Amino acid sequence: MMTSLEQIKVVAESWNAEQVLSWAFAKYGENIAVATGMGVEGMVLLDIAWRINPDLKVFTGDTEFLFPETYDLMDRVEERYGIRIERIFSDLTPEEQEGAFGPKLWARDPDRCCNLRKVEPLRRKLATLDAWVTAIRRTQTPERAGARKVDWDGKFNLVKVNPLADWTREMIWNYALKHGVPYNPLHDRNYPSIGCTHCTRPVKPGEDPRAGRWSGFGKTECGLHTPAAPSPLVQLTPVGAEE
Repeated sequence: MMTSLEQIKVVAESWNAEQVLSWAFAKYGENIAVATGMGVEGMVLLDIAWRINPDLKVFTGDTEFLFPETYDLMDRVEERYGIRIERIFSDLTPEEQEGAFGPKLWARDPDRCCNLRKVEPLRRKLATLDAWVTAIRRTQTPERAGARKVDWDGKFNLVKVNPLADWTREMIWNYALKHGVPYNPLHDRNYPSIGCTHCTRPVKPGEDPRAGRWSGFGKTECGLHTPAAPSPLVQLTPVGAEE
């Protein structure tokens, strides 16, 4: 029996993270990859996904402006899980970007900087896949509130899988600590959300967890997870977990 993506979207809301990932790996095989920004959510997602599929493909966006702790975490994760994290780079080196757009673009036009160093590199990567897996949660930002566990990503034209969409921050940390998941030590220094060095600061007591990102710009998203367009009727074959 064939079913449309619209039907899968509804059914998948009753699945737990393991069921969502099992379905996705079975359906898309070599044409799906796990994306991680190396935050604690991404580490929890990677741990769950690796337990289901140790041969999973994993990638991360390397803006070349990340914290030393983030680069160290990449190395620790690769050693812990015996995997290689593919690092996705901008077409422009930091020096070339400065030559083309002037110094400290992130301080003048962070949207353009994010587009150059995050969105366009991701677009090129996703063009090689049929589906991608992310660690976004609905309570992180208003833009993510409507995220489904399985959906059509109209921005990048492929299926988007969000197994942790209905998880709370408490659930994330409970899982991470219970399973000894490696995570960025900056989280223990009041950095609940970690991006580039230039655009990330620790949050103060009582602030929103993402207040430390692009502080002063009223910006909470880099552009990777803006709402998707309505999905087409993509035909998918359900596997087991739908029953």
